[in-house]
Amino acid sequence: MFHLPKVVLTSLLFLLPGVAFSSDTPGLDLTTHWAGFLSLGIFVVAYVLVMTEEFTHLRKSKPVILAAGLIWSIIAYVMMTQNLPNVAEEAVRHNILEFSELFFFLLVAMTYINAMEEREVFGALRGWLTSKGFSYVQLFWITGLLAFFISPVADNLTTALLMGAVILAVGANSPKFVSLAFINVVVAANAGGAFSPFGDITTLMVWQKGILHFTEFFALFLPAFVNFALPALIMMFFIPKEIPEALEHKIEMRRGAKRIIFLFVATIATAVSMHNFLHMPPVLGMMIGLTYLQFFAYYLKKTGELSYDIGNQGEGAIYDESKAVTFDIFNKIARAEWDTLLFFFGIILAVGGLGTLGYLALASDVMYTQWGATNANIAVGLLSSIVDNIPVMFAVLTMNPDMSSGQWLLVTLTAGVGGSLLSVGSAAGVALMGQSKGQYTFFSHLKWTPVIALGYFASIWVHMQFNAHLFT
Repeated sequence: MFHLPKVVLTSLLFLLPGVAFSSDTPGLDLTTHWAGFLSLGIFVVAYVLVMTEEFTHLRKSKPVILAAGLIWSIIAYVMMTQNLPNVAEEAVRHNILEFSELFFFLLVAMTYINAMEEREVFGALRGWLTSKGFSYVQLFWITGLLAFFISPVADNLTTALLMGAVILAVGANSPKFVSLAFINVVVAANAGGAFSPFGDITTLMVWQKGILHFTEFFALFLPAFVNFALPALIMMFFIPKEIPEALEHKIEMRRGAKRIIFLFVATIATAVSMHNFLHMPPVLGMMIGLTYLQFFAYYLKKTGELSYDIGNQGEGAIYDESKAVTFDIFNKIARAEWDTLLFFFGIILAVGGLGTLGYLALASDVMYTQWGATNANIAVGLLSSIVDNIPVMFAVLTMNPDMSSGQWLLVTLTAGVGGSLLSVGSAAGVALMGQSKGQYTFFSHLKWTPVIALGYFASIWVHMQFNAHLFT
């Protein structure tokens, strides 16, 4: 039911010029051609299926990959009739190259996260938090701050689920605490990801495109912190003033856990160095970093280390010793979020196809000429609370408006934190709705949207004041 506004607005989004995408095809405008309208219709239908995944249980990658294939088939047919047989092929190869860089980068990051999870890095943190006897207010701030500082290196989904497990464990007798703490974690995880090239898919896309340097993203730290802290300060006064019973649930990290953390940091350093000093794609550094983990996995295997099948029953990791196997890095790769990775493939190719049909000039004129860059970039953040921020940011990158680094940082900030305005606006919010078993819902989040919006606009103001020199 609550997805209806999202569906309606998504449909409007793709009927208005403001959503137009790019065209790299000189002298060919298909925005009013039957091929353009049909492709738009296919994309809208596919995206509606993505948004209703919670009810249909249809994996989100399936409709977008089908949509991408159909859109590019239409483009190829039209190009053939226009005696431009190679245009579609060259355009789709360019899109596949963009996806491949993102794919391998994320695959390495997911593999490291899975390895750390199996070595009980996150379980040990969760056990420590639940056993210390903190008050609800203290746990509200601790989980929020941890989410803010963990999400820049781990994705916001993993961060939210980790903190969500802690909140559910200690807040079993306080649904109000669980609801407010979940909202706080969603805002914190999305805000934390905005000031790091690794914190969100959108920031990663901007960095890999070469628009902003690695260190430039850190200018968003203060705005991102304001985005998290201002709503948290207000919500804090509504947290129950009680101390939950401490849980005796201590978990020890398994052998090699600290070394895997170190290797992950070394992998990030390699990717940054590859990009900054050798001017090579960061993904090459990430793939080198994957070999760090592969060699360490070989060492563990040779010294008799076993890896167990992990289950999840809400009380932490469950080991099935009957399924023990020699520690194998490819088991960690296999546990990557393949539906998410394939979803990105479909989205990037589908949006790229709509771009090739010729919608960029219209969008660029409306958003970045008529509205102005600041208003357009603020609108991007509002849209990302309704539509997934991946296609929105990919559209902006494909349009490639002529903007200062301050404006590029602004759109990076808004696209990252805009999803916090609604529970369905980010992967973190959607995941926590499923994890909370009814204690955190769309409407419980919506009740606090005005407070979150206050943080959203305050973060924009802070960015424009403290980073004013970047707008010139």
